[in-house]
Amino acid sequence: MGAEAEHPQQQQPPSSLRPGMEAAAAAAPAVLGLQLSALIDHVARVDWSLLDRVPGDRGGSQQVSIDELNHILTEVNAHILPSRNDLTPVTTIAGGSVANTIRGLSAGFGISTGIIGACGDDSQGILFVNNMSFSGVDLTRLRAKKGHTAQCACLVDASGNRTMRPCLSSAVKMQANEFRKEDFKGSKWLVVRYAQQNMEQIIEAIRIAKQEGLSVSLDLASFEMVRDSRSKLINLLETGNIDLCFANEDEAREVIGGGPTSDPEEALAFLGKYCKWAVVTLASKGCTAKHGKQVVQVPAIGESNAVDTTGAGDLFASGFLYGLVKGLPLEECCKVGACSGGSVTRALGGEVRPENWQWMYKKMHARGLLLPELKN
Repeated sequence: MGAEAEHPQQQQPPSSLRPGMEAAAAAAPAVLGLQLSALIDHVARVDWSLLDRVPGDRGGSQQVSIDELNHILTEVNAHILPSRNDLTPVTTIAGGSVANTIRGLSAGFGISTGIIGACGDDSQGILFVNNMSFSGVDLTRLRAKKGHTAQCACLVDASGNRTMRPCLSSAVKMQANEFRKEDFKGSKWLVVRYAQQNMEQIIEAIRIAKQEGLSVSLDLASFEMVRDSRSKLINLLETGNIDLCFANEDEAREVIGGGPTSDPEEALAFLGKYCKWAVVTLASKGCTAKHGKQVVQVPAIGESNAVDTTGAGDLFASGFLYGLVKGLPLEECCKVGACSGGSVTRALGGEVRPENWQWMYKKMHARGLLLPELKN
């Protein structure tokens, strides 16, 4: 697809990034993200004909081989939709649910964040490092390994809905025996994305995090993942180690094994049995959330002008976690999440552009929400 890196002025990874290096002695990040494999998103607005030829469910996230990924990326150029509002129709950027969330917390909310995982020594790995470090994310827990960095084709239709096809099979990955207490010590939150193929690492990371006094946030990843591995998810919830769980409407249906008419409140109540905080995001209908006996509903912000919904749930999580770190009430956490989730839908890709952070701050100010204290 040949898109430019989002931050081309940085050409080399920080010299401090080395395999197995010790975490920095500076204050630990407030929020850590567990992303076992660094990931690069290739995001493009494409017409229906390409989406109809891509195997799997529209709107989902199903893994593909490297040959399939390359074929999709080759086809993209022939199916690009005209850009809206003079925005580029293609962007290549550091991605993945966890990376999107912690990048948003750092860049837009001034919350210190770090990432635990591994990246390859290829050009994609350099792009991931440059993008995340540019956004202020601490990379001292990111192990550099020889090999490939994961990639994902994010295909966005004319309505802004995205279909994701990640290629993870040949990518370098952090293993469970590589976690160290020092990676977690002093932080407040660990952000995790559910993935049945990574359960050994997820369980071990959560075990250490809990030993070190961290709270754990879990994103349910995709409706296919929940559908295919529901029993393992329930087992994880039943440990009582998940403090906060995010699900979108489709994932919520799969959690309770319901059909298209399932009530999201039923899923919210189910998740609330196991988690201190439970959130179900409802796209243009906003979200509903539960904390103890309290249940709130908050409308969406900005969904009607969505260019691309990639990262909307991830950035909602950024805002919600900001609220929790700052000690805000449940409803205000949801309102901040609605503002940040709306901000990322105004442009292509899962990173919020500077002008859209400003849009978010105006929305927060208008609603009397606590504005971030940014250093610059």
